[in-house]
Amino acid sequence: MIRTIKIKKGLDIPLMGAASGVVKETRVEGIYSIEPQDFYGFKPKPVVKEGDCVAAGDPLFVNKEIESLKVVSPVSGKVVAVERGERRKLLSIKVEADNVQRYKEFGTRDVTQMNCDEVKALLLESGLFAFVHQRPFDIVANPGDSPRAIFVSAFNTMPLAQDFLIAYKDNEHYFQLGINALGRIAPVTLCLNEKERDTELSKTENAELYVIDGPNPSGNVGVQINHISPINKGEIVWTIGAEELILIGKLLETGKVDLTRTIALAGSEVKEPSYFKAIIGMSLNTLLEGRLCRSQHIRIINGNPLVGRVAGLSHYLSARATEVTVIPEGDDNDEVLGWIMPRLNDFSKNRSYFSWLQGKKKYNLDARIKGGERHIIMSGEYDRVLPMDIYAGYLIKAILTADLDRMEMLGIYEVAPEDFAVAEFVDSSKLELQRIVREGLDLLRKELE
Repeated sequence: MIRTIKIKKGLDIPLMGAASGVVKETRVEGIYSIEPQDFYGFKPKPVVKEGDCVAAGDPLFVNKEIESLKVVSPVSGKVVAVERGERRKLLSIKVEADNVQRYKEFGTRDVTQMNCDEVKALLLESGLFAFVHQRPFDIVANPGDSPRAIFVSAFNTMPLAQDFLIAYKDNEHYFQLGINALGRIAPVTLCLNEKERDTELSKTENAELYVIDGPNPSGNVGVQINHISPINKGEIVWTIGAEELILIGKLLETGKVDLTRTIALAGSEVKEPSYFKAIIGMSLNTLLEGRLCRSQHIRIINGNPLVGRVAGLSHYLSARATEVTVIPEGDDNDEVLGWIMPRLNDFSKNRSYFSWLQGKKKYNLDARIKGGERHIIMSGEYDRVLPMDIYAGYLIKAILTADLDRMEMLGIYEVAPEDFAVAEFVDSSKLELQRIVREGLDLLRKELE
């Protein structure tokens, strides 16, 4: 039986440039880069050096605290750089891909014959465990923990986000295998949207199914956990991306790690927004070459516009990104009397502009925040777009004052930075709410260690 949860709070931001359903292939060539910052909570220690040859699936770095937890190479080839920053902090490991790919063999497995420890061991050995996150703290999960449940969100309501049904097509069997494998560790909860109710996804077995009906950020797994089974102090819940279940299924079926994702290349500055099969770590220059409307005054984002990372053509596809978006930077705009104009092409949640009279339309928004940081206005505007049973404004103030007790009382164990993305978008105080929440989570984790 599929249960339905209706969510009213939130805000959908209708941006121009959504990717179409056409999926294109990319070639395996050039340099691929894996960055520890994509695996938050990981303390990386490289296990390769420049000049080493690796196969796809060979480890590149491990966690200093849990050395069985590793991140593997997405391609076979030669390690050409182990880049470090201040205090020798590992920034990235770059691999030049072979013309013909080689894969490390992990052996095919029958998940029905595996127990919890065997599934964990396979995920650890293959590097796929690094894609499992835990709540609280929104960090890479500890394989030694026993989670209360594992949550999977099969849709994303962020603007210009990937449509998971595109990635799911022709991968139904692998997705089910992934669900079956995680079910050996803990009960799995799979959340769908209304569009997916009548698809093959709704027939997924060995998982508790929910349909979440509501605006952004209803696709956030944190919002779904809050409405289905809130996290209490001392409890642990694991989460994993829906497409990563396909990667687990392929590992079980083929015995190889295939880190190919279905990436939505979207945004108003992309000539033909569409989908691409791309291996994580590929050069964004390779992905975007010849596909941009212009080369200046644009913002390239590794991810979607609300939670993605600012990037450039010299950067590489994030390990966790399911989209690359390109929007106007806005630094070339010269608005004379801009504040007093009717603004027919600007979006406003509060109907401050006359654009709301034009009905439903798509907007070409740029990256400007249009204002400076100022004092917090306790107007409840965060709570109107954050569909979670917490007092968002008071939680932000508790984090800023490092009041650990109030942070716990106000529900910090349930949130992740992405849950505050829409609140940050509408924030009249222009605060970096996602950064503040991340700092609060890090502070609390450090105190509890």
